[in-house]
Amino acid sequence: MSMGSIRYISRFAYKNVLLTILSASVMLLFLPACGYQFTGSSNNMLASGQSLWVSFIKIEIDSPSVQTTLRRSLLEECHALRGLYPSANEATADLRITGNLRSYTSQIVSYTALDLAKEYRLTIGVELEVFKKGETVPFWKGTLQSFQDYPANTDLALQRSAEAAALDAASRKLAQKFLMSVEQSY
Repeated sequence: MSMGSIRYISRFAYKNVLLTILSASVMLLFLPACGYQFTGSSNNMLASGQSLWVSFIKIEIDSPSVQTTLRRSLLEECHALRGLYPSANEATADLRITGNLRSYTSQIVSYTALDLAKEYRLTIGVELEVFKKGETVPFWKGTLQSFQDYPANTDLALQRSAEAAALDAASRKLAQKFLMSVEQSY
């Protein structure tokens, strides 16, 4: 190999190194724009060991089981995922959750070959507010929606049981969305 060809190869390698460094710099610069999110502020973090009171969820339908299921799911998921524990009463709670059930629907989502209902979708929508102890203005307020599909059945008792299980699953999903929404709000 001649000296001229070695210089040409080293110039080519030098350009490749510069191009690689420039590409890496551009990727690092624009990486946060590809879906990276900063975590919420420390004011929105739900610290383990805080006490929590979930007020009765106001409902516009005649179904106390919906209210009970939503409250239980909020308390259980807050405890399991963030270490919050239920307060003995509203006055001693570090955090207080209030809410309104805005929607509760059950619709057919699939049919059999005989044109009979095969599967239903239960959808719940809730407006929730979170208050810190002694404050009258909520530090978080939002509307969340969740759904769960469940099988249709000709036996009414089995149909009701499947709907209750779907309500429980949808309530757990809603409680998990609630925790993420509270901590990711800015």
